[in-house]
Amino acid sequence: MTFVDPEVAAEFPDLRLHERTLAARPRSAGPELRERLRVLSDRIRGPQVLALRQQSVPWAYRVFFRHIGLDPDEHRTPVEALALERLKTGGFHARTALDAAITIAVMETGVPVWALDADRVHGELGLRPAERGERLGTGEYASDVPRGRLVVADDDGPTGVLFGPLADGRGVTRATERITLLALQVAGVPDIHVEEALWTVCDILME
Repeated sequence: MTFVDPEVAAEFPDLRLHERTLAARPRSAGPELRERLRVLSDRIRGPQVLALRQQSVPWAYRVFFRHIGLDPDEHRTPVEALALERLKTGGFHARTALDAAITIAVMETGVPVWALDADRVHGELGLRPAERGERLGTGEYASDVPRGRLVVADDDGPTGVLFGPLADGRGVTRATERITLLALQVAGVPDIHVEEALWTVCDILME
């Protein structure tokens, strides 16, 4: 698990950011993965999407969203965002194996998972509030981060806003050789769900 700022940990004692790094290069989603997404799409239809937020794990993230100032009916939790996108587009679609793996893991466990280029992480990753004047990324594409907004950061600064964008140059690209996976655990989410989410992504990427 990664470092959590002491003040954040005091407010959210069950908050954990789990990290796992593996050697894996980006590749396209092959026929087997596309078939797995098709089967998953068939399982997630209108009634399932409507009932999703009442399930214990998705509900736990909705509660956490409210606690950190995000309206989950406007800023969707990752699992709800994927489910609604499935309704809009008629199915789950992914160009890369990583995108497919994260979609499958999130939909099967409800746990948010995202990925960084491990070789672009400098020092220890941690979860903390953004500081005054801090920016996401560098150069012309950098953007301001509101003070106090929770970010995942390393020794060089924020790598991404929690439930928001990644800093430019920190995500997985064609040149990536090692991937760091992150999964957020909040109050009410059992350890086994987080472990399954990370294991699912790793298992698919290592196939």
